[in-house]
Amino acid sequence: MDSMKFEQCLKKVQKPARYIGNEFNSIHKEWTPELMSVAFCFPDVYEVGMSHLGMKILYHMLNAREDTVCERVFAPWDDMEQEMRREGIPLLSLESRKPIREFDMIAFTLQYEMSYSNLVNMLDLAGVPLRAAERKRDEPFVYCGGPCAYHAEPLSDLVDFFVLGEGEEVNSEIMDVFKLWRDSGESREAYLEQIAKIQGIYVPSFYDVTYHEDGTIASFAPNRPGIPQRVKKRIIKDMDHTFIPEKLIVPFMEIVHDRIMLELFRGCIRGCRFCQAGYIYRPVRERSPERLFEVAEQCIQSTGYEEISLSSLSTSDYTRLFELTDGLLAMTVDKKINLSLPSLRVDNFSMELMEKVQKVKKSGLTFAPEAGTQRLRDVINKNVLEEDLIRTAKIAFSGGYNRIKLYFMLGLPTETEEDVLGIGKLAQKVIDAFYELPQEVRKGRSVSVTVSTAFFVPKPFTPFQWEPQNRISEMEEKARKLKDSITNKKIVYNWHSSDVSFLEEVFAKGDRRLGEVLIQAQKLGCKFDGWSDFFDYAKWQQAFADCGIDPTFYAHRRIGQDEILPWDYADIGVSKEFLKQELQRAYAGITTPSCREKCMGCGAAQFGGGVCFE
Repeated sequence: MDSMKFEQCLKKVQKPARYIGNEFNSIHKEWTPELMSVAFCFPDVYEVGMSHLGMKILYHMLNAREDTVCERVFAPWDDMEQEMRREGIPLLSLESRKPIREFDMIAFTLQYEMSYSNLVNMLDLAGVPLRAAERKRDEPFVYCGGPCAYHAEPLSDLVDFFVLGEGEEVNSEIMDVFKLWRDSGESREAYLEQIAKIQGIYVPSFYDVTYHEDGTIASFAPNRPGIPQRVKKRIIKDMDHTFIPEKLIVPFMEIVHDRIMLELFRGCIRGCRFCQAGYIYRPVRERSPERLFEVAEQCIQSTGYEEISLSSLSTSDYTRLFELTDGLLAMTVDKKINLSLPSLRVDNFSMELMEKVQKVKKSGLTFAPEAGTQRLRDVINKNVLEEDLIRTAKIAFSGGYNRIKLYFMLGLPTETEEDVLGIGKLAQKVIDAFYELPQEVRKGRSVSVTVSTAFFVPKPFTPFQWEPQNRISEMEEKARKLKDSITNKKIVYNWHSSDVSFLEEVFAKGDRRLGEVLIQAQKLGCKFDGWSDFFDYAKWQQAFADCGIDPTFYAHRRIGQDEILPWDYADIGVSKEFLKQELQRAYAGITTPSCREKCMGCGAAQFGGGVCFE
């Protein structure tokens, strides 16, 4: 690679710090012939990718191996990509600036369906054949992990294999097998056959799919001996003894989450029926405060960060939260390090917790009632009451807050106009709660409530996976009605794009026939589809038309419960029968208790550990 050309590109782009590397705590190894190499790709811009905890874990873990070098790769922003294509510069790693096509492995983390076009664009920029079947023996293997790997059939023709579940153990096993295969002279297929025996590895080319005339799947089966019908996910049972990086990379520029992130636990006890993460990460497994104190101390010393964020799906459900926060405050307050507690629930928020949150500085408060009426909150099993929200709002207002953000979804199953308008009414009740406080508490302050709505995307591995999504016209009509119903200027209303939500649903529920659509969309210029700056719905419509595929088949059809689903290859532990029961309970408006209250036999107990055995 011509380094002079690359340096010239940096002078012409908006944020060159995205591409220069050499940050504090980044790892640089001398490349030798015996080293195995992994290009760890995040299919979004640097400041998004560098905020992702999973990437930090696997980057440092793989580099802890003496026989492996792992380097980071991010999607170049449009200005940089144009310069690279003009100068003939392929996609490079950040550490050594080597073309990623020279690596042994190209690993992508899939966090969001709208990043799929970036994956295709990055492979194209790298000069790597887009289709797995076209790659030769000396070309890199392309594999993917992350939550979308559980339902990634649209990428199955582009990706050599997928990792289902948590990656700390399985990524090392992948490299161990590669080390033996590399010098064996055997074919690419032989390597894939070997790793297909590892729990958690799905090789899509080892399965054949046929379709009925109506487009539904007729059969899905392994096409060779020894390949499992379904691939069981991997989980880490003992969170205290798994790898945690203690020297985090400190970027030269501001990133989205510019702080230390302490992962308290994985999984969730709640069982909200819309939440894919709550099902695919079961069972809950916690880290001890003692281990978290050790990691926090090491990260403070090695980074100089001024904020620690407690990371989980529901932070206030951590069983030893007050013990943990007391211990963390003891080591952070004098150093003016802020403690941030995202993912708080309105039903267990307290004055004591609020005081801890604002000990150093006052962070924002965001709560997610999800639905505007109690009836609909029962349908989705949110298990929070209106009085919980009002009580929490009053606690926050009494503690000096005057701005609260509320997050809802539009288009949930069984939703009525009353549910839609209920969102605005609930926001008004929060405003009213502020003015119900004594004047000496309000101290002449004003109040503001920001209401944000996303359009519901029925996701695989949830009780709503068989449900159709609202059509774009329905989504927009609901948002308009809600907007018109909000007349108080103290309530600010924001909503997500309906056409982006539609495409998210298409690729969440899509099958492998969508691979050609992704390739065609990239040719038409689709990339950064999660960014309003770039998203172009007309180009996607053109790509579907060019490939002769109707995207509404995936988004707007109620799926039969006896159908073979495109994601049935993945065994997350939670049974399909349990999800069907939860769907029935949803339509009956019956809530399901949390895992700590009562085990409902979802199936996750088979993995051992977690609340299933407390």
